Amino acid sequence: MALFTLDPRLAADTHLLGRISLTDDLPCQVRLLDDVRYSWLVLVPEQPECTEAFDLPAAGWLSLMEYTARWSRILKQHHGADKINIGALGNVVSQLHLHLVVRHRTDPAWPGPVWGHSTAVPYTPTQLAEQKNIMCRLLIPDNQTT
Repeated sequence: MALFTLDPRLAADTHLLGRISLTDDLPCQVRLLDDVRYSWLVLVPEQPECTEAFDLPAAGWLSLMEYTARWSRILKQHHGADKINIGALGNVVSQLHLHLVVRHRTDPAWPGPVWGHSTAVPYTPTQLAEQKNIMCRLLIPDNQTT
């Protein structure tokens, strides 16, 4: 069986917040997209050679959707979001990954999609530390952070 390797583009554009267990044998990376303008999570199931949602075992997909729903509610409430965008496009990076993007009517891409809108504005080290702390506190149990 092939080993899981994170796509280099995801590694370059995101920061690892931690890992969750979708099932007993299917971990999932929880990553923060490096763009200060949006609170933007990227969930990456560690399933080797997985490009489509239907490539996951059924229990893994169900668990991913449960986390997505729970975390979307938490993020919407915490950030006072107008909308949470959820997407698994895979046209540029084929490795299965799921975006959860907090959207506000005042954000630069509103009302259009954030994907491809403009160049990301990276977090400063201080902003990154603050955002990672907030996201981990809100979403990831202590025993699952890295």
